Amino acid sequence: MNTLAAVMQLFVAAAFVSIPVVRHRFGPAAKAAAEAELRRQNVRPEVLEENNLRFDAGGHETAAPVAVAAVMTAIAAVNFAGAAPAQVMTWIFSSLVLLMNAVIVYSNLVAVRSVEAAFRRKEDPELARVEVKPFLQAAEDAFPRWVRAQTYLRNTVVFGGSTVALVAVTLM
Repeated sequence: MNTLAAVMQLFVAAAFVSIPVVRHRFGPAAKAAAEAELRRQNVRPEVLEENNLRFDAGGHETAAPVAVAAVMTAIAAVNFAGAAPAQVMTWIFSSLVLLMNAVIVYSNLVAVRSVEAAFRRKEDPELARVEVKPFLQAAEDAFPRWVRAQTYLRNTVVFGGSTVALVAVTLM
């Protein structure tokens, strides 16, 4: 059962690494599309840079998923080794990954509202004029269609893999 848990943890790690890989590859196109939408809305595209708004894999968009992947890989190694703390570590970190991924999915579902709120908090009059829904849609449309399927697959792997890992270590 440790091996099954470890394999699932490696799948979860790979799923998290896919986030910055996709953003790195297609983020510049998303930024260009978002800037074009801003121009259409008569908003200066430079407002993105001025407010540190990004579509690439910089900052926490890379650090957070890579950190999760590193932790899950380390726990997979503990499971492969059959070490005593494997069960407790899996219970703690796989549960945290389930919760984090639920928050990620929720934040994606309410992205328009949360970006509108974030723009209001910035107190930048130019950001306040942005029609957020078409702005975000333009950025999303710049990603290839397969990225949406990859997102669903990633979420399935994270939720399913974490759940299988938890069940596997419980049955040890």
